[in-house]
Amino acid sequence: MADTFDLVILGSGPGGYVAAIRASQLGLKVAIVERERLGGICLNWGCIPTKALLRTSEIYHYMQNAESYGLKADNVGFDLAKVVDRSRKVAGQLNAGVKGLMKKNKVTVVEGVGTVTAKGKLSVKQGDKTVELEAKNIIVATGARARDLPFAKADGKTIWTYRHAMVPTEMPTKLLVIGSGAIGVEFASFYNDMGADVTIVEMLPRILPVEDEEVSAFMDKALTKQGITLLTGTGLEGLAPSGSGVTAKIKHKDGKVVEETFSHAIVAIGIVPNTENIGLEALGVETDRGHIKTDGYGRTNVDGIWAIGDVTGAPWLAHKASHEGIIAVEKIAGGSPHQMDKANIPGCTYSRPQVASVGMTEAKAKEAGYELKVGKFPFIGNGKAIALGEAEGFVKTVFDAKTGELLGAHMVGAEVTELIQGYVVARQLETTEAELMETVFAHPTLSEMMHESVLAAYGRAIHY
Repeated sequence: MADTFDLVILGSGPGGYVAAIRASQLGLKVAIVERERLGGICLNWGCIPTKALLRTSEIYHYMQNAESYGLKADNVGFDLAKVVDRSRKVAGQLNAGVKGLMKKNKVTVVEGVGTVTAKGKLSVKQGDKTVELEAKNIIVATGARARDLPFAKADGKTIWTYRHAMVPTEMPTKLLVIGSGAIGVEFASFYNDMGADVTIVEMLPRILPVEDEEVSAFMDKALTKQGITLLTGTGLEGLAPSGSGVTAKIKHKDGKVVEETFSHAIVAIGIVPNTENIGLEALGVETDRGHIKTDGYGRTNVDGIWAIGDVTGAPWLAHKASHEGIIAVEKIAGGSPHQMDKANIPGCTYSRPQVASVGMTEAKAKEAGYELKVGKFPFIGNGKAIALGEAEGFVKTVFDAKTGELLGAHMVGAEVTELIQGYVVARQLETTEAELMETVFAHPTLSEMMHESVLAAYGRAIHY
């Protein structure tokens, strides 16, 4: 006899477990199926533990530069095993927190490998045992995994994915990072600050290619200044273990292929959605290059089957998954939620310096036919930034010149991943330049640069 629920969620990442909590709040009887650890990739192997590592490298950087703050820190070093252990403990603490939330919200947790066997039916394999579940609605929140190079699969020894890079048993001496999206740049930043000789290879013309061009250009200079070698417009034609390291065949802009040996390589070239072998094909669920096609509420083309998070496509972000989960559940419960607006989803890169953005880049806004007002304000013009010793970076805002609509905001510098939310709220509230100009920003704060950037777009900047 199958256990019956109003909703079964396949996958407990930031999309799945948030959806489960909201469903319980709305009075639905909910079960969540997880094959590994509650919290999914983000909590256990992604967002959270990587930020713990990056915090370590940030502090290590400050310790090495203590004199600039009038401090002394002699014989600075680190214990790699303890660095990794701290990161894993942070993930473990949050995993336990999700378990507590499931219990508090009376969500039934079913451990095992789930497969959708028919509309409203799901089978969970638990070793030699199989559990059958039934539900009016099923949400697929199975996430994604790292994409391998077609000619060199990660071995966990010298060729790493992000999962291997988070739990190193040895410190790379000469590291190749393949791909310059957020994951690639974050790991490059971490390992560079910890003392590795780092090279980034990117086949596109610039690093962080989804960001505003001025942000990419700034990051290029900043990372180069830190000692990272950046090879843009460059291809990788081969990667193979070689002795105690790896040998890469790198095709440079001029077409010349050069062989170079590294101690380790991190492959950060994107993700593959986890849509195989979970029963979607038999039901006729439509996909696009492996990603499940959904409407603005998370509905698929098959009645009663919903999908959220990385499995549905870009942007592959935890907060996008969580919001999609809430929208889907509220729709299932008979509510009238707003459809997902991907233009209001912020993107963050937690490197040194940090990068954050929301909405259109200047180039995209021009392509869309807008007449623009663009403002820019540098960190060097902000008192708090100077006091922090973090005077490199800028805030950029892009407005529709005709209506004053905030089309996009782009930041690079210290703590911008925290600052960006101000502009996200502004876009959600459909705020114009007038309201932003009239808003009082506390002094001294980094957030004052947000105000000054808006003022600068209209020729009214005060401090620069």
